[in-house]
Amino acid sequence: MSRKLLLVFLYLYALIFSVLKTVRFPNEWAESHWLLDYRFGFIKRGLAGEIFGWFFWKNEWSIAVLSAGILLFLYVLIFRIAVKETFRNENSFPRILFFLIFFLSQYVVFSAHLIGYFDHLVFLLTIMVITLINRKKIFAASLVAVFSIFIHEISFFLMLPISFFALIVSECQNKKFSFGDIFSKSILSKLALLFVLPVITTISISFFQEINDENYFSIIFNYLKQTSMISDEVAGSVSSAYTKSFTYYFEGQKGHFIQRLFISKCTIYYGIPIAFCLWMIFREFNFKKNIQLFIVLTTAAFVPLLLHAIAYDTYRIWSFPFMILFLGFWILSSKETTVKREEVKRLSIVEIIFFIFSFLLVFLIPNELFDGETERFSLPVRLILMLPVFLIIYFLEKPQSKID
Repeated sequence: MSRKLLLVFLYLYALIFSVLKTVRFPNEWAESHWLLDYRFGFIKRGLAGEIFGWFFWKNEWSIAVLSAGILLFLYVLIFRIAVKETFRNENSFPRILFFLIFFLSQYVVFSAHLIGYFDHLVFLLTIMVITLINRKKIFAASLVAVFSIFIHEISFFLMLPISFFALIVSECQNKKFSFGDIFSKSILSKLALLFVLPVITTISISFFQEINDENYFSIIFNYLKQTSMISDEVAGSVSSAYTKSFTYYFEGQKGHFIQRLFISKCTIYYGIPIAFCLWMIFREFNFKKNIQLFIVLTTAAFVPLLLHAIAYDTYRIWSFPFMILFLGFWILSSKETTVKREEVKRLSIVEIIFFIFSFLLVFLIPNELFDGETERFSLPVRLILMLPVFLIIYFLEKPQSKID
């Protein structure tokens, strides 16, 4: 088997394994978001449901089909990106291990588990924004970002930081970046063009949320109940999410922020693989010579963790940095002007141990899922399924001439 086919099989194997662990139909929380729209006036997160209602009847089947289509499209895009950027330098072992950990990561696991969530749509739009930035269509990227914020305000934490990184990389492609470059006239004007409208939109939605009439709660609650698809408990939870202010959630959750970030199980189970992905990026793109740009990427990856201060779905939030780092890798790799294909980047013993530990955490450790669900595949089955991965890695680690 050729090296290229082996790499494609490895990524596909990892992706399918992660998806099959938790894939299911959309839960009631996801269905509720697609059911809501602007029929009762403006509400946050109403745009997706509004557009959805133009084309489909709002029922469980149509929501399931749409949700599956969005998620499948996202998988196709990230798989294509991973394969393309790997083939740019097939001899780079850090590149291969980065994408392998990503496809096994908690992000992919939770994306299948939380099918129908607007997060997937936000990341699809983020890929579009990055593509537009790379093509120097900054204002168009800004409009897409505004559109995304109307779909879900979480775009402010997921999309805008990595878009900032994409713009910096695009503008400083052939030179070392320093923080002072941000204040150059050229970059500052483009940053303003990209971010003024999305930031104003986010502030406006936040302000609206603060002054929103509590009568909306009963209107949304009764509407969701009358659809006969949503239970009272979920209808109440969703109604609160759409009407309670951000200040309300901050006051209720801020006391847990430090614990969720630094002393939770996620700090170990997710933090170590995230750290490994960061190190592979640092090594692959020689960030020793460009530390300040690496700091920008690291900050973009960890901004989503600030959501711990206003939200309690800890495991879902901890999965976001994986996708941000994936997008960061794509941005950096696609901007490479030269690739030394003859160079084989071998890992040190410490790096191999680091990889094995990270791999075991994402492959063997079950995640705590929503709605009382549990992951498929017992530990013995996982151990068996793990063997092909190590076998493929062993062959890929060999010099290319010996396996082609």
